[in-house]
Amino acid sequence: MLYFLWKCNMQSLLIIYSEILIHIYCTGLARSFEMLLGTGKFVWQGLHHHRQETLQGLDVHILLSLIEKIPIDEIKRELNATGLSEDAIEELLQVLSIKSLTKLEEILGSAGEAVADLKELFSLAEKFGYSEWIQFDASVVRGLAYYTGIVFEGFDRQGKLRAICGGGRYDRLLSTFGGDDVPACGFGFGDAVIVELLKEKGLLPELHLEVDNIVCALDYDLQGVAAEVATKLREKGQSVDLVLESKPLKWVFKRAARTNAQRLVLVGSTEWQKGMVGVKILSSGEQYEIKLDELE
Repeated sequence: MLYFLWKCNMQSLLIIYSEILIHIYCTGLARSFEMLLGTGKFVWQGLHHHRQETLQGLDVHILLSLIEKIPIDEIKRELNATGLSEDAIEELLQVLSIKSLTKLEEILGSAGEAVADLKELFSLAEKFGYSEWIQFDASVVRGLAYYTGIVFEGFDRQGKLRAICGGGRYDRLLSTFGGDDVPACGFGFGDAVIVELLKEKGLLPELHLEVDNIVCALDYDLQGVAAEVATKLREKGQSVDLVLESKPLKWVFKRAARTNAQRLVLVGSTEWQKGMVGVKILSSGEQYEIKLDELE
């Protein structure tokens, strides 16, 4: 899983979307991807309207993020246990079903921060040329309580898979670790879902493993020397698979076959006493000894 963090303003969120879309575009999945945007602020706005306590609101926020994972009746029972009235529960669930920013504004009004933030972001997205990839969905309420603004999750358009990535804005996270509050936004991006989507679309590339050298120490005491040999070869622009454990030569040759290695560099005590290493060209079977400085 990869994590990214930016110091935040509204343009920072667009930069995040840009970075995600660039990587998605490079995979060929641009038409199969969309970003769903929501915000936890309407939860706090709704709770304030119903005069609920903020501490209860934290529990509510986490429960709402689970709305598609557990039965709705269980969600209602748990929400009621936090002290929310039935009217407050129904209002929040009604808002969660909204897929239109216009409809959200009709219910919450245009004066609230939640609507204003989303309208500004969608306006900027239109100017950046990203609007076809983003959509408002009030049910996107991520469960981590440190989010304080717009949140988002990326999905395949057919909705078959779980989220490809997700993140949002948090203004007060750093102070929990003893620092000063700095508005920031960030996201996490995993590999499992994107690989499944690439497979489904026939876009997963066939990667053929190939290295220039396999370097192996024949004695445990020479593993540091083998690392030195590997470093020198890498400095010369060659790829190296360094065997880090004491392995029998039979295993090393099998490893060389699996990685399509061009040659095997063996560090043995007899050769190293002369400042030399053993080399075997795997395609021809040719073997020779050579001084390390002359190894190209």
